Amino acid sequence: MSASLPDYQSQHKKRLSWMPWLYFSLKEKHLAWAKPWQDEIQATLCALETVQIGEQCFIAPEAQLFAEPNRDIKIGNRCMIAADCFLHGPITLGNEVAINHGCSLDGGRVGIQIGDQTRIANHVTIYAFNHGMVPDTPIYQQSSYSKGIVIGKDVWIGAQAGIVDGVTIGDHAVVGMGCIVTKDIPDWAIVAGNPAKVIGDRRDK
Repeated sequence: MSASLPDYQSQHKKRLSWMPWLYFSLKEKHLAWAKPWQDEIQATLCALETVQIGEQCFIAPEAQLFAEPNRDIKIGNRCMIAADCFLHGPITLGNEVAINHGCSLDGGRVGIQIGDQTRIANHVTIYAFNHGMVPDTPIYQQSSYSKGIVIGKDVWIGAQAGIVDGVTIGDHAVVGMGCIVTKDIPDWAIVAGNPAKVIGDRRDK
């Protein structure tokens, strides 16, 4: 009795889920199974949730997207969302946005907007809401509030960074690994630390 052959296709799917940029360089013989696989995942997601997905996107089956009416998720063209991400609308992604594995985004009531060609590394946390903290009521019983978060185009957000409600990150900015962003960041700025502070300008590189 012959041994069973290795399941290369399942392993390829797993690799794409965790490294989704590889999807955009697949040769035709791999696209022959990968595109129908993605088409089915995305069609099911759009049928179940208030999600709009542009052309030539990749969404890992292990990613969790939740969107109700008035808390839509809108995804532009050629975006990728990797495994173990959690997204809860309202969220709007421009074109060519990458969200790598393990990220957590919640748009609160006002939402998260992310511009074209922005890249978000693994395990980044972006929450567009906060809880009240008055001392005479348990925090979990207090109302939350939401100002929204805006992230510009061509922004690079490093691994394990955190972005709090009410922040605007300018175009072309770089947020260093592990930063906690609590204030607005200007265009082209490079920030690092906790809380994040400007340490440079991309135009000087």
